[in-house]
Amino acid sequence: MSPPAVPKLRQAIKAKPPGLSEEKSLWDAGHDIVVGIDEVGRGSWAGPLTIGAAVVPRDRRIYKLRDSKALTETEREALFDRIAGWCAAWSIGHASPQECDELGMSAAQRLAARRALDGLGVAPDAVILDGKWDFVGHPVTRRLVKADARCLSVSAASILAKVTRDRIMRAEAGSFPGYDFELNKGYPCPRHKAALAAYGPTSIHRRSWVFMESIPWSGVRRLPPGGQAQLF
Repeated sequence: MSPPAVPKLRQAIKAKPPGLSEEKSLWDAGHDIVVGIDEVGRGSWAGPLTIGAAVVPRDRRIYKLRDSKALTETEREALFDRIAGWCAAWSIGHASPQECDELGMSAAQRLAARRALDGLGVAPDAVILDGKWDFVGHPVTRRLVKADARCLSVSAASILAKVTRDRIMRAEAGSFPGYDFELNKGYPCPRHKAALAAYGPTSIHRRSWVFMESIPWSGVRRLPPGGQAQLF
């Protein structure tokens, strides 16, 4: 079955598509395997922290690819299989909600990134990261603000990570009715907050997060950040 047709790009996102200038400069410097990396889910209250890693081909382009945040869910879903088939290699790494609680978010992000890189099946010669913080620690790393909008490999990684995590949260929604995970993907919104106030946190909530302090006591206490559950 062929992938679904990608909708026509909206006028608002037609300008300034991501390019290959950063990747090309690294290729020219002798770094053959250049990996774009992006993260999704750091600000969510529930579900995994997810890292996408993508190696794009030098000789083939894909159209309509943009930063995942600029696309609708329908557009991202339509692009997913095309991007996955186009990439020379790609992988997704996760840190579970429990790992986010036990390790802290910085260590959990490093763990998810390591899992994503390990899953590529190729050893990266260089890495391009979205943002200012190097959570990979590769010897050749470029950190770029808004790399997901500027670099083709990071844009690809952003969509692969976002769609994968969104699918996980939609699948979890059936196990936790009332939290609207299929809509909010675990991020805070009025209905999510109302469900927490009414029912308390689920098993996929990050219980070390400060939102736990404002929930009427449900028998579940906040975990100390980076620690284990307190016993009472």
